[in-house]
Amino acid sequence: MLRHLTIRDFVIVDRLELEFATGFGALTGETGAGKSILIDALALALGERADAGVVRDGCDKAEVAATFDVAGLPEVRNWLASNDLEGDDELLLRRVVDAGGRSRAYINGSPATAQQLREVGEWLVDIHGQHAHQSLLRSDAQRALLDAHAGLTGLAREVGAAFRNWRELEQTLRAASEGADALTREREQLEWQVSELNALAFSEDEWVTLDVEHRRLGHAASLIEGAQFALAALAEDEGACERQIDSVATRLSGLAEYDPALEEVAALVHSVQAELAEAVSTLRRYTDRVDLDPRRLAEVERRMDAVMSNARKYRVQPQELPGLLAGWQQRLAALEASADLAALAARVVEANKAYLAVAGELSSGRRTAAAAMGKAVSEVMRQLALSSGRFEVALLPVENGAVYGLEQIEFRIGGLAGNEAKSLAKVASGGELSRISLAIQVLTSRSASVPTLIFDEVDVGIGGGVAEIVGRLLHELGCERQVLCVTHLPQVAAQANWQWQVSKATRNGSTLSAIQPLDEAGRVQEIARMLGGVEITEITLQHARELLHLKGEALTQ
Repeated sequence: MLRHLTIRDFVIVDRLELEFATGFGALTGETGAGKSILIDALALALGERADAGVVRDGCDKAEVAATFDVAGLPEVRNWLASNDLEGDDELLLRRVVDAGGRSRAYINGSPATAQQLREVGEWLVDIHGQHAHQSLLRSDAQRALLDAHAGLTGLAREVGAAFRNWRELEQTLRAASEGADALTREREQLEWQVSELNALAFSEDEWVTLDVEHRRLGHAASLIEGAQFALAALAEDEGACERQIDSVATRLSGLAEYDPALEEVAALVHSVQAELAEAVSTLRRYTDRVDLDPRRLAEVERRMDAVMSNARKYRVQPQELPGLLAGWQQRLAALEASADLAALAARVVEANKAYLAVAGELSSGRRTAAAAMGKAVSEVMRQLALSSGRFEVALLPVENGAVYGLEQIEFRIGGLAGNEAKSLAKVASGGELSRISLAIQVLTSRSASVPTLIFDEVDVGIGGGVAEIVGRLLHELGCERQVLCVTHLPQVAAQANWQWQVSKATRNGSTLSAIQPLDEAGRVQEIARMLGGVEITEITLQHARELLHLKGEALTQ
């Protein structure tokens, strides 16, 4: 669960440090005070896309750090281990965004990627946004909700991969059938090119070796002359360095017997003697080995010319020829495989069978989940004053299948505008859609395994007695996991185990947002504000106390 959140210079927040409790918490405050900014900051720490707009005006960077208790999440511990990220019972996610829009991510202090934040975040937090009811009208969103609720997301990915493999093979077969002559010409050309480079037998490492040897052979005369000159100056001429240093060493060794202060200098000169002797020995071996070899030089130049000729012919650098050959060989193998139309057709049939098998398994799971989901959502809808409504999940067959399976998903509602179940988009009003969306989110959250659930103004369009029921539903979720809800409804806030108030103030010419934990008296004042508007009367305060008292009664039931 989420334990701690630190926010610095994020939008209109200068600095916030928040400690989170268990159960159901409510985040309330005036419109525009920055309630949803807290959710946006947490989403950034969980890997959402970053841009320069999140950095507070006049600041160099924005920073968000979130600490989670993962003691009961072995899958997170395993993920950390598999990604070489150290961790114990606490997990720290940190994101820094500079004023230029560049971001850096860290997991337990180690550099990470935004993708890694998103991967681990899927086990930690589910965020239900305030516009979820709008996306609920999209077919792809409905399909994703059903698959996620039924635990079929992994199987759906397998179906997508099998479908793409089948379609790619079909395309290959079609191309092979329609363009047999063109493919034959391409294959013949590739065979000739591959044969030519195979005959060259050239490797990338050979070019480096040839270049070094060519430079050595091309300058052999200068190398020999230079080595002999150095050898004469160091050891063979009458006034060579080696003889002079030997004399100095002998003289200093004798003088050091009279003055120990010269011992250190004598030792240094003896060291020079040893190193000079080693250098002379190495030079003698070099001069014995290096010789003029015009024949070998000609062989190296012919080899380099052959390589350069092929490189110019195919418009690549010499070092790129081996890679070019590998690509041609791969393409040639594919063309040779496609030339056997019967074998390719058989592969298409097998791929289609494989797709239908895994897609059939997905369809079976969806049918079972659709019936259960329809019944469960209908039950929650009745609690949300939609007792005449009936939720159904229709599976509409797709001829020949698609990347998402053998059926399209359609959420339907019956009983609101006639008994016949019709598409959600056609029968639900705005308020009804908000409640249906909330019913689905509550249901899917119950089946989710993440420990922290966040609802960002999902109760929009809801009021009165329904709002109190929404609060009770969220409170029930809070008994099983950590729940945080951004809300404008006092009936929802009153059901929370704990409550924070978000306020906005101007300091030194800057508008800043702050969050204040509320005690019992503070909760009465805040809920009264939510109930009564500008002027808070004793009657409003009494109503607020009654709401909180009702919450207390609900807790004892």
